[in-house]
Amino acid sequence: MNFQQTLDYLYSKLPMFTRVGAAAFKKDLTNTIIFCKALDNPQQKFKTIHVAGTNGKGSTSHMLAAVLQAQGYKTGLYTSPHLKDFRERIRINGKMISKTEVIAFVKNQQKLIERIEPSFFEVTVALAFDHFAKHEVDVAVIEVGLGGRLDSTNIIKPEISVITNISMDHTNMLGNTIEEIAGEKAGIIKKKIPVIIGETQEKSASVFLRKAKEMDAPIVFADDVLIAKDFKIKNTRLSLSVYQNHQIKYKNLICDLTGVYQHKNILTVLESLAILNGQTKFKVSDQSIFNGLKQVKKLTGLQGRWQTLGKNPLVICDTGHNEAGIAEVVKNISQTPFENLHVVFGMVKDKDISGVLSMMPKNAIYYFCKPDLERALDASELKAQAADYQLQGNSFPTVAMAKENAIKSAGINDLVFIGGSTFVVAEAL
Repeated sequence: MNFQQTLDYLYSKLPMFTRVGAAAFKKDLTNTIIFCKALDNPQQKFKTIHVAGTNGKGSTSHMLAAVLQAQGYKTGLYTSPHLKDFRERIRINGKMISKTEVIAFVKNQQKLIERIEPSFFEVTVALAFDHFAKHEVDVAVIEVGLGGRLDSTNIIKPEISVITNISMDHTNMLGNTIEEIAGEKAGIIKKKIPVIIGETQEKSASVFLRKAKEMDAPIVFADDVLIAKDFKIKNTRLSLSVYQNHQIKYKNLICDLTGVYQHKNILTVLESLAILNGQTKFKVSDQSIFNGLKQVKKLTGLQGRWQTLGKNPLVICDTGHNEAGIAEVVKNISQTPFENLHVVFGMVKDKDISGVLSMMPKNAIYYFCKPDLERALDASELKAQAADYQLQGNSFPTVAMAKENAIKSAGINDLVFIGGSTFVVAEAL
């Protein structure tokens, strides 16, 4: 099989969450354990950092990887989903896994795959662990796919566990309350291993404290320890200062991820690095923190986080796709100067569509579209539901057509925002 045939085999043969949704989510770790055992348990051959959360876990993972790279550590990074290329999921020092390595892995493991019938995600996790072990990384930042407790990544014993925040998402699999969802995410808290919680939230805090006590794991809430002030966005860079105990700890920290919501993730990253410095063999200097955060995109290849795609008109995309993510997107839009707002928008069926639509700006022209996957909501159906929330516009059969029409209709001082789903952003890119 060549690379495309190998991908087709993975995509078509295996249950894939992006395609079939909940049906691809396995309710235990059996397959991952069997698969990794057959590979001689590669996940035990390198150090890891485990990152979970509803929103911000991708940005946080990339920032941590960027800083560790800047410090000179050979750093693996496993994230999902990918936007343009499957290989984005598995990187070492920002470099994607090679096509030949993907082909060889699937070819060598095909009999095992046919026998245990894993999901697409389970195979990808095993591939990532195998890749990091073979290339002898110093440390790998491992982003949870979904939830935590039953996620395929949850067979690692990390140096630290990081949980960014909790909001309502994937309720059909993780639970219908913040407390239930927090319980699933808390599944990555391991015995005696430090855990860093990014955001103190009334309903989830007690769940994390209870689980940490049960596991005898030291726990810290980043926003209890650190405060971000003076943040501003200038020349596609976010600048802020960070205080601890009323004393300045980092003055004029610059980050190339410019969403105003990133200050929460930055605090999570800084506290995680402080714990890493104090309680593990990994040491990271302030210089590496400044250097890493300044060039996250360059060092790790991250895309789709309040990313500028064009100017005159300003075209920006963001992968925020649940209520908490959209709240941050709306905040960013309100802080961006423009004359008229054009929104290219699509969603998948298993999200809280009415919750998201109720938050979107009404003073905009909408270009409703359907990303190219089975779970996507039909554009005309989305348009009809949006009308109930006074959101007006036209529907388009593809993301490309919606994007093209929005840019063509916009004046040079207008803003074109593209989002609603990771898959809309993937196609827009």
